[in-house]
Amino acid sequence: MGGEITIQGGDGEFMGYLAAPVTPAGAGVVVIQEIFGVNKVMRDIADGLAADGYVALCPDLFWRQEPGIQLTDQSEAEWARAFELFQSFDVPKGITDIDTTIAHLRAMPDGSAKVGAVGYCLGGLLAYLTAARTSVDCAVGYYGVGIEGMLNEAGAIKGQLMLHIAGEDQFVPPDAQIQVREGLADNSHVAIHSYPGADHAFARIGGEHYDQAAADLANGRSRDFFHANLG
Repeated sequence: MGGEITIQGGDGEFMGYLAAPVTPAGAGVVVIQEIFGVNKVMRDIADGLAADGYVALCPDLFWRQEPGIQLTDQSEAEWARAFELFQSFDVPKGITDIDTTIAHLRAMPDGSAKVGAVGYCLGGLLAYLTAARTSVDCAVGYYGVGIEGMLNEAGAIKGQLMLHIAGEDQFVPPDAQIQVREGLADNSHVAIHSYPGADHAFARIGGEHYDQAAADLANGRSRDFFHANLG
């Protein structure tokens, strides 16, 4: 189990959920939230990464809109609030907060010599942009929404990036998936995996579209990816 810490940003401070391993491996991972905030799903992911030896830190990217919000996907009211937050979210400022979180991990006493990132939904898009706009060593994006509109940034990716695409993603139609695949096909830094029949959020445990087989496959690939790139 982890706990909440305060991260000092350039234009204010924000909360982050920190999960530390018993024996640090010298690497950290930024966990990038979905549209539901730093909720139990994100905290459990951070705890799982800590169990694998990584210092995991999940920053509250909605702090400018509603600090500390934790929603679920179990009610229409929560979905409506989540979409409101998503629609008013400032992507560049979110990337700035992620960059600040990366710096925080690298400055910790245990020393995260290498830092990766993993994001889901909105966080999947932000993981892609993190790979393009920050010094992160590697990043993983699950069912990122809107990547097809930002393929012009792909040339800036310096570390390794892995993308997991849901074949039947209701928020990323087939044409958008084709654009992402074709737009990144010649980029040696990027690996793309598709999951036929899986819908958006197939890896969200307890969610309506949770697909254990697809989730286990994607999570295993992510684990191997982090091991290869972070040690």
